[in-house]
Amino acid sequence: MTLYTYIHGESMERIWGLTSGQRIERVLKTFMESTRVDDLSVLKRNDSVLIFHGGRLFDDRLIQYLAETPNMILQLEEDGKKVAVAAHVSAGLAHQALEMIEETSGSESLVGVKTRTLETLPIAFQQGLRKSAPPFALPISAKKAGDLEQRLYDWSYKGVTDLVTKWVWPLPARWVVGQCVRFGIHPNHVTFIGLVLVILAGVLFACGQYGWGLLAGWVMTLLDTVDGKLARVTVTSSRFGHYFDHVIDLVHPPVWYVLWGLGLGMSYPNGGGWFSLTALLWCIVIGYVLGRLTEGLFSWCLGGFGIFCWRPVDSYFRLITGRRNPNLILLTAGVLLGRPDLGLATVAFWTVGTSLFLLARLGMAGWVRMTRGPLRSWFMDLDEGTHAGSLAVRIFTKRECLL
Repeated sequence: MTLYTYIHGESMERIWGLTSGQRIERVLKTFMESTRVDDLSVLKRNDSVLIFHGGRLFDDRLIQYLAETPNMILQLEEDGKKVAVAAHVSAGLAHQALEMIEETSGSESLVGVKTRTLETLPIAFQQGLRKSAPPFALPISAKKAGDLEQRLYDWSYKGVTDLVTKWVWPLPARWVVGQCVRFGIHPNHVTFIGLVLVILAGVLFACGQYGWGLLAGWVMTLLDTVDGKLARVTVTSSRFGHYFDHVIDLVHPPVWYVLWGLGLGMSYPNGGGWFSLTALLWCIVIGYVLGRLTEGLFSWCLGGFGIFCWRPVDSYFRLITGRRNPNLILLTAGVLLGRPDLGLATVAFWTVGTSLFLLARLGMAGWVRMTRGPLRSWFMDLDEGTHAGSLAVRIFTKRECLL
């Protein structure tokens, strides 16, 4: 059955370059076919229609949930009164639903149509972004445009990630995202520039030019944050872009370490006198592969979600686990101390150590699955108050409204 979309009172205020209606249309196209109509009277009585208040900014999860849930009206409580902001109904009820959204009807419900609020929707946990944040449908105005852009940007940011991405890159990445929107730069353009920097950093590492190589590497990590955020706030994600970005992220870290080792081979042919350079590189590569395989096995065979979302300790561990950004800190420290060889040695020990920790967590998860049943992410228990007031909730979730 064709799904039709009707936007009532579309705001022309652009949030990250998009009007409210343009954003809704783009989000819908990412998972289903829909046709926008400007006149409800052209629809047949049994047609299915989505009606949105065009003066509101809806997050992507909310748009998808509404599209997949027929016979539903979304209602908010503001200033002591109930306000309908969206509905998914048959065309025969569309005019009545629209009157509720326009606030020209005294009715607060429709026969045979469920009324839901944001608090009753089961969509707070975002597996893809590894965090829990309440859905939103916020009023749009020129005065609040900057705050709304910040809200969308925060919504697009991963909750569980490494310490650099979480606490160092948010502010500069937001500025770069804004410039990309201003000049029409797309996420794949950013990813391609990142690939060039990956290659440049690797060449510089192999030549022993560690300072310049690290500069290229750190800029690349910033752009790696930018492309995903840009894709989400402008709703320009694509299958190609997804795999393009993720293949680069998966492959380049161990290549960098090997090239770093090649650069060391010229100055430290014996590995610095107390370790074997070849052994270090094998430890890094094997440890890296082991860690990534462990993460995949947990998701595919045990949890159905990422290992770093299982328990708060796993989320904390993701901040420092032996992945690219924490390892770049170690390599940078080695260069600043004048001992790039020790930087690589530290990366080897850290990569192996953190991968063994992940392997131990995988074993524990397997035991829990066999003895207690299916695993459950700690994010799914937030509404029950299990972790209320904990540091993990403050660090890894967005449980408060920013506006």
